[in-house]
Amino acid sequence: MSLGITYKKSRRAMGVGFALLLGSSAAPAFAEGPSLSEEAFDASKQLYFEQCAGCHGVLRKGATGKNLLPYWKKTAKDGTVTEGGTLKLGQERLEKIIAWGTEGGMNNFSDIMTEEQIKDMATYIQLEAPKPPEMSLAQMKETRKVYVEEADYPTEPLHGRNWENFFVVIERDAGKVAVIDGDTKEVLVHIPTGYAVHVIKASEHHKITEPENPGRFWYTMGRDGKMTKIDLWQTPDKMLVSEVKVAYDARDVAVSGDGKYIIGGGYWPPHFVISDAVTMEPLKVVSTRGVNTEGDYVEEARVAAIYTTPNEPTWLVAVKELGQMWQVDYSDLDNLRIDKIDTARFLHDGFFDPTGRYFQIAANASNQMVVVDSQERKLEAIIDTAPLPHPGPGANWNDPNCGPVAGTTHLGVGTVTVWGNDPVGHPDQAWKTCYEVETDGAGLFIRTHPNSDYYWADQTKHPEPEVQQSVQVISKETGEIVKTIRITEEDGNAAVHFEFNADGTEVWVSKWNLSTSLEPNGEIVIFDAKTLEEIGRVKGLYAPTGKFNVYNRSNHVT
Repeated sequence: MSLGITYKKSRRAMGVGFALLLGSSAAPAFAEGPSLSEEAFDASKQLYFEQCAGCHGVLRKGATGKNLLPYWKKTAKDGTVTEGGTLKLGQERLEKIIAWGTEGGMNNFSDIMTEEQIKDMATYIQLEAPKPPEMSLAQMKETRKVYVEEADYPTEPLHGRNWENFFVVIERDAGKVAVIDGDTKEVLVHIPTGYAVHVIKASEHHKITEPENPGRFWYTMGRDGKMTKIDLWQTPDKMLVSEVKVAYDARDVAVSGDGKYIIGGGYWPPHFVISDAVTMEPLKVVSTRGVNTEGDYVEEARVAAIYTTPNEPTWLVAVKELGQMWQVDYSDLDNLRIDKIDTARFLHDGFFDPTGRYFQIAANASNQMVVVDSQERKLEAIIDTAPLPHPGPGANWNDPNCGPVAGTTHLGVGTVTVWGNDPVGHPDQAWKTCYEVETDGAGLFIRTHPNSDYYWADQTKHPEPEVQQSVQVISKETGEIVKTIRITEEDGNAAVHFEFNADGTEVWVSKWNLSTSLEPNGEIVIFDAKTLEEIGRVKGLYAPTGKFNVYNRSNHVT
């Protein structure tokens, strides 16, 4: 389960509820045992999608989170049979787990769900999981909307601002994206997008096929599978230019190196969709169902992350449950080449090394970082880490002892793991742990900039407010924590995610309000990257989480 918003609020934010897309709303009939009213079943189904499906799967077969089927049976290679399920745990035990979380990393939901919602959810997961419908290419095409025609795209920025220092900010719970002028700190617009946007990607500088005006166009992917296209050259009221829906549940999007195509990955249906980047017209659907690294067929093989390789005409697609990276060559869509690379489970977020050749991605259920060579299209290395690595957009820097290194925070423990990532200049250190830093709490994100002496780590997953609301600044030179900064003492707020401005002189941190309110109650706190002192706040934001600086992201600055 993951932090989010409650049923009634998110139904308002999403429009059509995910529960209504699952076919019949009637609860499964049982002669004996758990049961729910039709209304409670529908409400729990919607709430499960919002809060639980990301970790446990739409079909409840588990991934980062545990299997939540009513009954399961597994036979090991040695013939040992184990059985379990939510029916065996029972109503009372399930309610306690949902309310108070677990030591294995599941959140405490007592502040997010009501007592009645917790009770109904405990019952719901003891019933058979409803299976969502599929989505055809024709259905996707019917959802496409164009707000600004291509013929009306401007040939130069219309606002006279330094658009390359804009920040594109996810306003998660409200289903919006804010555009902020990084020079003036003005919020220019709140753009309606899909529900709970997870990732925003822009066209990037590419070694082979340089796109026109990299960083101008941005693409979002909502949890509800809606992709939107944003044009930063437009006046703020016209920056949303088009949208299309490619799944019912989704996470990531990426732009081809030549700027011609976008790719969106689905959690459900488990597939990826390639669309025309200009028109947003869906062109091709590829299912990701398949056989995992252990030889088992997986129906719910979800696309967790997608990245454009900086040096090759390909995307890297992380198929979470298969434990595979798919390198998809977009040179010829009619004869699509896909290299399937066995790695480890369950793949999540990652980032490239400074050369753009090696992709480093967390396999958080395996407690490993996986390294893929995008030039050779093969597995390069696997690095053991602390429990549940989660680097987010990641960080690369130079260490005085190990040379070029990268690092990750962890969902399961307060640790930063740092490893060497320069196999050419420092082969003895490459893909080996350089050192670890013990932080005050488990976190989600790590970030730095080439012009900074420090890297920053959040502690958002820690249950204590004092830690959850603090970030830690670590010296690149010594690997020591030089400062712990508490960005707020307000109840129900956490510090999350970092982004530097274009020249690396400022660090932006989100004050994320965790409540179910859809009011503008969040802030971005800005620090001087050298003195580490607070220098300003951007207010009037709706639950800001991820922030993406145009110059840094389009130029691969990590």
